[in-house]
Amino acid sequence: MLRITDISYSIEGRPLFAGASATIPEGHKVGLVGPNGAGKTTLFRLIRGELSLDGGDITLPSRAKVGGVAQEVPSSSTSLLDTVLAADEERASLLAESETATDAHRIADIQTRLVDIDAWSGEARASSILRGLGFDNEAQARPCSDFSGGWRMRVALAGVLFAQPDLLLLDEPTNYLDLEGALWLEQYLARYPHTVIVISHDRDLLNRAVGAILHLEERQLTLYQGGYDTFARTRALRREAQAAQAKKQDTRRAHLQSFVDRFRAKASKAKQAQARVKMLEKMVPITAPEEAAQQVFTFPEPEQLSPPIITMEGAAVGYGGPAILKRLDLRIDQDDRIALLGRNGEGKSTLSKFLADKLAAMEGKITRSSKLRIGYFAQHQVDELHLDETPLQHLRSQRPDEAQAKLRARLAGFGLRADQAETAVGKLSGGQKARLSLLLATLDAPHLLILDEPTNHLDIESREALVSALTEYSGAVILVSHDMHLLSLVADRLWLVKDGGVAPYNGDLDSYRAELLAPPAPAGKQKSAKQAQKAAAPATPSAPKPARDERQNLKKALRESEARVAKLAEMMEKLDAIMADPKLYSAARAAEAERWSKKHAELRTAMTRAEGLWLEALEKFEAAEKG
Repeated sequence: MLRITDISYSIEGRPLFAGASATIPEGHKVGLVGPNGAGKTTLFRLIRGELSLDGGDITLPSRAKVGGVAQEVPSSSTSLLDTVLAADEERASLLAESETATDAHRIADIQTRLVDIDAWSGEARASSILRGLGFDNEAQARPCSDFSGGWRMRVALAGVLFAQPDLLLLDEPTNYLDLEGALWLEQYLARYPHTVIVISHDRDLLNRAVGAILHLEERQLTLYQGGYDTFARTRALRREAQAAQAKKQDTRRAHLQSFVDRFRAKASKAKQAQARVKMLEKMVPITAPEEAAQQVFTFPEPEQLSPPIITMEGAAVGYGGPAILKRLDLRIDQDDRIALLGRNGEGKSTLSKFLADKLAAMEGKITRSSKLRIGYFAQHQVDELHLDETPLQHLRSQRPDEAQAKLRARLAGFGLRADQAETAVGKLSGGQKARLSLLLATLDAPHLLILDEPTNHLDIESREALVSALTEYSGAVILVSHDMHLLSLVADRLWLVKDGGVAPYNGDLDSYRAELLAPPAPAGKQKSAKQAQKAAAPATPSAPKPARDERQNLKKALRESEARVAKLAEMMEKLDAIMADPKLYSAARAAEAERWSKKHAELRTAMTRAEGLWLEALEKFEAAEKG
């Protein structure tokens, strides 16, 4: 059991904790949440004993091991598997001692302890953890020096999970994981045999992997039972009740004070007045909860372009060697909201860079609208900011002729206040740096916004603000994210990047999640595709496989053509609304009216073609059903 009793701690005179207390029972899974800068990471350092408390106590059972991911695994020639095995220091020490021990009693003690800690299954457990975090068997045998810092962070995480400390402290563990790894970690933590406290802004993880939320706010700790959604509802009700009580007390206080002011000087009422003064003195003030600072993102609105804004025909892309993605036949319109799905290494980031015009087509062609502006945000761009410059200086370098007041307004539109505007980037929080990078990516009002893991370093309130901004944004959005909550609220189309290709995914996010979490077949028992189909075939006679496949393909083509007609109809409705404005046809706007008229004609042509393809697909599908 972890006991935090009446702790106090300050940094440079600023109190982070003042008489804070909490008790975490053994084996509980707890999410630690609170505003950026409130002291969540500092609390972890206090628990580990890296910092000394100003007052109070933090106690753990004697001999309890506390573990966390402090930094990435260093580059070395040691294989990933051996690096993870070495992370369990007790196991490694006992195994080493078992090779040299000669005393019979000591040998017996060592072997007993090795059995107790399940040492003999260590290699299989370590390999399973590495696989869950994205390392196949071949990668596990490679040296750490072969991998970048982000990947070595995953190895460090694998190491602490393998060591299984009694108290596991994880600080934003999904920041360096992809969707597959984040989902795997979510399930792993839910089954972890000891106590876990995780700092996270991943709403799905906080709903599925933990059973309680420890909230740090106003230098106090409050433990709420249930996942994040339950916490949010309970806290909202508490705040409403507190605000009502504060208002009621203010009314009562005003009434008492009014009586005192009126009758204090009158002898006949002096005793009553004095009694009310005592009541006022004894009244414990109830403070209405402060409203949380509203988090915002304000994306500039682009003008409408004729559809499509991007088309690919037989395109292939890579990095100079063999193509990573081939035979790309895709189309993007300005009102698309597309999430890219796919296991790690399949090419999601490659496709993002290709769409952003950062990679050239190796074959085939990609056609972009002549006036298309693209905004691109990737994780590494936060690291490319100039640490010695302020956000205002970053913005001024992009808009040298713009008035300072307007530059500040742009920063405010992304939640960067006046004091932060003139703070060196190196002193800003990770979330503030991400906001600045998002502002720079959207500065030119892009028609297409490509976001590769945009939520890293953003707290939950900021993520909700990003969802709102993307919902209102009138450009196209391409999303790569491990945040399923974000994907479910923003994306209305799913593309699966797999086996060197990209195609629409016909399921939803829940079915994709189930696919990722489905256990692999045991080694040696994996069936070929033909065997799997044969095993799944019903005992009763059925149509031959080619006929089934053909019907499925026709059904898929029908769904796609229906979706295309619906999307074009929606765009036509928007364009009709624009052209219904009488002011558009004034002499001063003649050129603009002509452009919109041309776009309307192009859209009608596209609609006619789409409807024809839909009718053709419908006829083929109905014929196959009858046959």
